[in-house]
Amino acid sequence: MSTPSEPRDGRTDPSLDAIMSERRRLIDLAYRMLGSLAEAEDVVQETYTRWYALPQRKRDAIESVGGWLTTVASRICLDVLGSARARRERYVGEWIPEPLPERTEWTLGPAGGTAADPADRVTLDESVSMAFLVVLESMTPAERVAFVLHDVFRYSFAEVAEIVGRTTVACRQLASSARRRVRASQVPAGPTAEHAALVRGFKQAWEAKDIKTLVALLDPDATTVADGGGLVSARLQPIDGGERIARYLVDILARTPALTILERMVNGRPGLVARYDGVTVAVYAFGVAGDRIKHIWVVRNPEKLRPWTTEGWGRNTSTGGE
Repeated sequence: MSTPSEPRDGRTDPSLDAIMSERRRLIDLAYRMLGSLAEAEDVVQETYTRWYALPQRKRDAIESVGGWLTTVASRICLDVLGSARARRERYVGEWIPEPLPERTEWTLGPAGGTAADPADRVTLDESVSMAFLVVLESMTPAERVAFVLHDVFRYSFAEVAEIVGRTTVACRQLASSARRRVRASQVPAGPTAEHAALVRGFKQAWEAKDIKTLVALLDPDATTVADGGGLVSARLQPIDGGERIARYLVDILARTPALTILERMVNGRPGLVARYDGVTVAVYAFGVAGDRIKHIWVVRNPEKLRPWTTEGWGRNTSTGGE
């Protein structure tokens, strides 16, 4: 198996730099498979530990270092996903993927951007959106790994089969099943400019406590899901309906007038960050359908927000393509 970042000079004893150059791609891969940046970093650390635990003669015999690292990381992710399903059944309230820390403020550009790629294979940027990650959570571990490897990172089904230990036909079926889930969820996003305009209007109406405008921006069947992890206050059940959501949000500001709402990119899409006394207390990601906000995902779990409150807003981690 080859990888785009693998050295092609025929060396059988790659340097430390060559091996470590795979780290960014491996974290990109593991984050999409797990929905947790912390777990993705743990997986990559374990992958490198296993590499350096190999006897030198075995390392010398490996033709593709990138392929070996990808195989090991993907298999570790499969194991983590299996145990994660049991852990999340015991999780207090809703579980939302960990948002990627990014200090970038988004700006409104000209309308009419390019729509999502209609092909089966999705782009790296699209695959990191919160809406997409939430759909990945509905997949079985094998579906998720096969889909991410093939449709997102563009490995052949023969390579996927080698990684997950199944037949090529089985991997095709896994990816096809996963693809149907994605299509049924209406994940493909509209132009970023339109998304940003909706979120900015939402922010302004929220700050103004303008329930009427909030309701107009929200889909009548909109849903808000909050993840507090049992560590902070958060609604344990989703809030359904545009008007109920609007009134709930206005009530939050009424009870916490010192809350500051900032425009920030959240997993590659315009979102909002709530800060209180200089600390990030919530990250808001939005799913848009047409000209209305359909989904709001609110991450309140402080363990998932730790990178958003550290100096520089966290880790040197890729959030999309090269």
